[in-house]
Amino acid sequence: MKKIGFVGLGIMGKSMARNLMKAGFELHIFARSRAKVEDVISEGAQFHDSIAGCVKGCDAVITIVGFPKDVEEVYFAGGNILDSAEKGTYLIDMTTTSPALAEKIYAEGTKRGFHVMDAPVTGGDTGAKNATLSILAGGDKADFDVCLPLFRAMGTNINYQGKAGCGQHAKLANQIMIAGALSGVCEALAYARAKGLDLSVLLKSVSTGAAGSKQLDAFGPKILEGNFEPGFFMKHFIKDMGLADGEAQESGLQLEVLQAALKNYRGLEEKGLGNLGTQALIKHYDRTL
Repeated sequence: MKKIGFVGLGIMGKSMARNLMKAGFELHIFARSRAKVEDVISEGAQFHDSIAGCVKGCDAVITIVGFPKDVEEVYFAGGNILDSAEKGTYLIDMTTTSPALAEKIYAEGTKRGFHVMDAPVTGGDTGAKNATLSILAGGDKADFDVCLPLFRAMGTNINYQGKAGCGQHAKLANQIMIAGALSGVCEALAYARAKGLDLSVLLKSVSTGAAGSKQLDAFGPKILEGNFEPGFFMKHFIKDMGLADGEAQESGLQLEVLQAALKNYRGLEEKGLGNLGTQALIKHYDRTL
């Protein structure tokens, strides 16, 4: 496997594409705006002005776009991936999207002679840049084994979750965990501020104890700095939590912590903050931070 088509060069995708090139893969990319990917082109990626041109003759095609509607478009719209890739190509959607959509792509893709996997990632922009992402893969185990060299170019914690759709279910479980953890961080900081504590001292004090977490380490200092630049867009996290809540309810589960976090984030999005990072949840609790 050498020639890779890549669709979706956002905050995560651009770094993932770079790491594939560093690992020796021949990269073909599609983006709606060439200007936004000139840096990757200058580093060796071959740009195409259509998805059809990007995926033609590729051994594998990787997609990591924004929302389920975007996934639907790049796979199912006329002249796009399912119409244009060659039989036998490995199609790997790394977007966090609906498990049902992952199953739909697998069913239609398999019928047409493709190898289809859902393989969403976690680790944020830092994990993408450092090629230390966790990759949660669903699909056929034999296809997972073939795709391991690709995954190892982008991540370090790579696990097969089960049949088609299971990668997405694993990622939604991950987002449920983050929703609770980051809400806890924000509530604790709001409480500590209200009680007059030095927040820098507090972070130093608790980060190595039982309250320590990846979310605290990644976002505690940023919150104190007032740095709300996105490592992961709030609007995308809202999409993920909405998917998780829908799947949970379909299984007869009421996940109250997830639902509370989702409500709080949606309130911020309604105020025009959806393009900030997930750490901007603090604005729900304490606007003075």
